Amino acid sequence: MNEDFLQKLYTLEQHIQHYNEGIDIGVHPFDIADLLIEIREINEDTYMASLNKLPSTLLAEVLVELPKSFQEELYTHYGPKKLAKLTESLDTDDAAVLIQHIEEVDEEKADAIMSNLSDEDRDTIEELISYQDHEAGSYMQTEVFEAHVDETIGASIHRLKKMKANREIDNVHHVFVVSDKRKFVGMIPLEDLILHGPKELYRDVIEEGMITISVDPHDEIKNVIETVVNYDLSVIAVVNQRGILMGRITADDIYDIIEEGATEQIYNLAGVNDTAEQEESIWKIGRARGVWLGVNLLTAIAASLVIGLFDATLQSLVALAILMPIVASMGGNAGTQTLTVTVRQMALGDIEADEAKKTIFKEVFISLMNGVVYAVTMGLIAYIWFQIPMLGIVIGMAMIVNLLSAGFFGAVIPLTLKKFGVDPAIGSTVLLTTVTDVVGFFSFLGLATIILL
Repeated sequence: MNEDFLQKLYTLEQHIQHYNEGIDIGVHPFDIADLLIEIREINEDTYMASLNKLPSTLLAEVLVELPKSFQEELYTHYGPKKLAKLTESLDTDDAAVLIQHIEEVDEEKADAIMSNLSDEDRDTIEELISYQDHEAGSYMQTEVFEAHVDETIGASIHRLKKMKANREIDNVHHVFVVSDKRKFVGMIPLEDLILHGPKELYRDVIEEGMITISVDPHDEIKNVIETVVNYDLSVIAVVNQRGILMGRITADDIYDIIEEGATEQIYNLAGVNDTAEQEESIWKIGRARGVWLGVNLLTAIAASLVIGLFDATLQSLVALAILMPIVASMGGNAGTQTLTVTVRQMALGDIEADEAKKTIFKEVFISLMNGVVYAVTMGLIAYIWFQIPMLGIVIGMAMIVNLLSAGFFGAVIPLTLKKFGVDPAIGSTVLLTTVTDVVGFFSFLGLATIILL
């Protein structure tokens, strides 16, 4: 074994020893997971042995940080009782995700794990997984640091110390103030508590700096994200219709959702299925990509049919075949710019239905402005290149027409798809490419037929 491997192994064992001794190791579970991945690349047996040395609480936290394929291996390796113990060590939101993931791999094992959980944990997880993926409740964590309005600040801080020492709660930045029957009053940043004495009641301080913003567990998660971003929150309370505090959604989950959404958009714009890309099977990935390639082939044939209508024109003037790709390429790039900006602004909620016309006019104007500039530029280049004055006029006019259509359809296509309840990112690129190719070829070759021949 090389020295680097031994050093990694020693570092990991030191972390485990310190953790067992109750010493704050100052290392995030992600770093330990990353260390284990590096160990696995060198020796898989040592990797498994190291995993088995991890205390259950730490192993559970490390497990959720491992790549999905690694997690699935461990679901098979560990029995239901072991996995149940790991599940109970996690925060409730992570525990619910873990059970759902195991259910995708082995439904029977997931049921066996649930039967090995305590009644309280099982009821909590069943409630969380009952929410739809798009609902706030599915991302909720039931562990919160709460205090009653009639409790003193000092007593609540004493409770928090005990909870932290017993690792009952983490990521605490706010105290959630409740009244009788856990009715949510508001939350106060912990840093604000230092301004008050330990004998003061929460009832007397809740008016100062208290945050009363909350969401319903059935709210759309995209609306929750918008609220969190707009109000610069690190955590948001989840409250049911009766005003009772149910849990919280923390910033780490919000960041994950934002990242997943951005990744999905990028994939969809490229005609790639983000779920399929996580598969290990090359066949499944290839098949998912092939669907949109097939659609693209059909649209490419449509563009070729347009070119075929002007075969006599192309045979008469070879320069047209040389310049033709420029018109289509400029239109395609201009359309992609408009499409990307429009889809992203729609995802961020910056474009509503009543602003659609304004968006279209703006994009058409920008395309017209660029179209005129590059039409003049390309017209002069074509004239100097082929010494045919009217050829420069033809390509200039065609470029203006195509960039105008690119700006118009780059905004209209995603807006129309959204109106019909379709994700604007899905298929937009293929549709737009078809439009810019067809319009570009038809306008260029059509004008050439009328003007030059």
